Amino acid sequence: MKRKDSKKPSYIKTVLKWIVVAFFASTILSVVALRWLPVYYTPLMFIRMVQQYSVGQELTLHHHWVSLDKISPSLPTAVMASEDARFLDHNGFDYKAIEQAAMHNMKHPEKRKHGASTISQQTAKNVFLWPGRSWIRKGFEVYFTALIELCWSKQRIMEVYLNSIEMGDGIYGADAVAQWHFGTTASELTKEQCALIAVSLPNPRRFDSAHPSRYMLKRQRRILREMGYVKPLE
Repeated sequence: MKRKDSKKPSYIKTVLKWIVVAFFASTILSVVALRWLPVYYTPLMFIRMVQQYSVGQELTLHHHWVSLDKISPSLPTAVMASEDARFLDHNGFDYKAIEQAAMHNMKHPEKRKHGASTISQQTAKNVFLWPGRSWIRKGFEVYFTALIELCWSKQRIMEVYLNSIEMGDGIYGADAVAQWHFGTTASELTKEQCALIAVSLPNPRRFDSAHPSRYMLKRQRRILREMGYVKPLE
């Protein structure tokens, strides 16, 4: 009996070791493969369809993968101006923005919390993870962000981001939002339309780029100004 019990911890340790090995092997292989393969579906797309089904809505999913050279160059510039001005300079984490957000949240605990999530972090979350604010999910986000920064170019990160991010109710990616909100293609989006899309990204189901509010139009003008100071994605 004692001999069996003594073997149990060793067995558990072996199983845990192989789980860890399998996790790192599968995630690294996935990131390497997606350096070239299109991302046709993300966890959020399925989560949104489950939410639609649960409230009796029609299942809606609009998503067309297009390469970066078929997306208006104004769109990467607009999202950098709005979401992550230092995207081309950081290694996935904008420590200055993190410090500023932390200071703001400490000084104004009663106000809406400021975040400092970069485009790289948002891409990692969109492609590999689920929505949420738990420390476990944040830990996975840090891990996948480091991986894609190591394995992908900035151009590839932007390409995946612009194709996978939610841009409206049931709308994902630049080409789908161009078609459903502006009646055009991703390559034909104007500067003004790109700025409106960028405005909607923090909450695309609330901020409708097809029917912008006064607040959105005000933000659009600010982003259009700031686009002139953003380093272009080459």
